[in-house]
Amino acid sequence: MGKYIFSRLINMIPTLFIVAIIVFLITRMIPGDPASVMLGPQASREDVEALTEALGLNEPIHIQFLQYIGNLLQGDFGVSLSYNQPITDLIINRFPNTVVLAVSALIIAFMIGVPAGIISASKQNSLIDYSITTISLIGVSMPIFWLGVMLVLYFSVNLGWFPATGMGSMDDGFISYLKHLILPSITLATIPTATFARITRSSMLEVITQDYIKTARSKGISEFIVISKHAFKNAFNPLLTVLGLQISSLLGGAVLTETIFSWPGMGLLIMDAIEKRDFVVVQSTVLFIALIFVMVNLVVDILYKVVNPKISYSTNKGGTK
Repeated sequence: MGKYIFSRLINMIPTLFIVAIIVFLITRMIPGDPASVMLGPQASREDVEALTEALGLNEPIHIQFLQYIGNLLQGDFGVSLSYNQPITDLIINRFPNTVVLAVSALIIAFMIGVPAGIISASKQNSLIDYSITTISLIGVSMPIFWLGVMLVLYFSVNLGWFPATGMGSMDDGFISYLKHLILPSITLATIPTATFARITRSSMLEVITQDYIKTARSKGISEFIVISKHAFKNAFNPLLTVLGLQISSLLGGAVLTETIFSWPGMGLLIMDAIEKRDFVVVQSTVLFIALIFVMVNLVVDILYKVVNPKISYSTNKGGTK
């Protein structure tokens, strides 16, 4: 296990390096001159050229990249051009907000999607099964930006039950904070809920046809015990893998949700940086999210070994044998 973890950590380096290259090149292709955007339309040509030189944007692109990588190796993510503060501070302030939103969405998705998948598998080929399968398909296909707007229009504008935007503060009370959290959490949880339902149903259908499940039923064990204790326990391994992928997707995919609801997290920070041509923030935050993504995948692989000790990791192949 130790050798496997060390191997995975080493393999993270080229992955993150490739991400750094791609993000660096993409940010340089964003239309608009960062110096012109920062100074405004009334700035003189001399001022724009001076700021461009101060930012190092007049250097050849390979020199800019080497400087960027050198700063990263020293743990320096740079200073935001628009916020005028270290990007590390921005990440520290914004990332917990994204985690709160992502965890809330994940809890909703798991609590609804997994039981729905279990019920669907238990009632295979019934009206309940067809209904859950259809709803899951709709959920996976649902455009997040459209759903978020519809929820705001109905529950915030028409009914006035929940705030339309913002995060709220615990200083205003937990209920106020929770009201701000509900709509964005439901919006972000839609696709993971449908995914959990479909994967759970598929895994359960493979398990409940096994001989040991038939044996348990023949012994007169209640169907609830058979499903919850015997079947779901063995169907959980594929779900664990999907759980890890969904955590990573929620952290990285909160951009649209945070933009719709003005949730002050990493997603909104990235969108604001793109609009302001703050390429330093864009490349650093995307690289940080990529780091979180690979770390979450590593933790899931370790948990997979803990849940299923029969798995034997091969450090040479990076997989199982």
